[in-house]
Amino acid sequence: MRTTQLLNPMPLPATLETHLPSLPLRRGKVRDVYDLGETLLLVATDRISAFDWVLPNGIPDKGKILTQLSQFWFEQLDVPHHVITCDVEAMPLAAADRRQLAGRAMLVRKTQVVPIECVARGYLSGSGWKEYLRQGTVCDLTLPAGLRESDRLSGPIFTPATKATSGHDENISFEAVCGAVGAELAAELRRRTLEVYRRGADYAVERGIIIADTKFEWGIVREPAGERRLILIDEVFTPDSSRFWPADQYRPGRGQASFDKQFVRDWLESVGWDKQSPPPRLPDEVVERTREKYLEAYQILTGRQPEL
Repeated sequence: MRTTQLLNPMPLPATLETHLPSLPLRRGKVRDVYDLGETLLLVATDRISAFDWVLPNGIPDKGKILTQLSQFWFEQLDVPHHVITCDVEAMPLAAADRRQLAGRAMLVRKTQVVPIECVARGYLSGSGWKEYLRQGTVCDLTLPAGLRESDRLSGPIFTPATKATSGHDENISFEAVCGAVGAELAAELRRRTLEVYRRGADYAVERGIIIADTKFEWGIVREPAGERRLILIDEVFTPDSSRFWPADQYRPGRGQASFDKQFVRDWLESVGWDKQSPPPRLPDEVVERTREKYLEAYQILTGRQPEL
């Protein structure tokens, strides 16, 4: 059952960067990744990206909401994963560093990252819809004729993409995945991705949210006994990695209302930004509305408020 609670008021300005001077750092579009030797510290900032650009201002508390929602899903799904702890007090950090990272950091195992974005789709939308309009396929999978935008598929499909270090990920075929990582691992990626998607989608729809599609990342670890194991890494079922639709507003044949950053993309499209030059600053009302959408999705899925 979908419920809406009183949302938290707007906080202090967004946290766009974190600083732990003594640790090696790599900044991604959203995450600051610190190397602790045997482990990694993943810190979700409040940066937000769209159309492969990081926007000049962020969404306050976004990183905390994403981290705590991923933590919820890692626990809910009961799937082998890379998280050691999200409790900053248990992390090997100075007290001042713990304060700035509270609620937005995960200490995780290092893995050999599989270089494939593992996308599962239960509905026809986004880049999948665009490809279907052109040629009746999604990642070379032929779909029935006559489908409409946002139609539910007869069953979820695995539609992988390249894992680009910069620029936009490109949809690829399952055969291309086999060529990149081998047929055995490709088959396991497909099976595990669809299995986790089904679990999460079934849980979410009971609470009023359709997860139309999502992307996972997987990594390989070597266990103490020497065996190699595939585990879930990065983030899971967040508004940044998934397409969340309110179930009570779902109407196939058009684009859907959403809880994800589509709201930001729509605003950028409306102001005529060319997507080639640095993006404009988001106005306060867009920032606030986007934050509300992230918060509402968290509340509906978890039944509680995040720690902000």
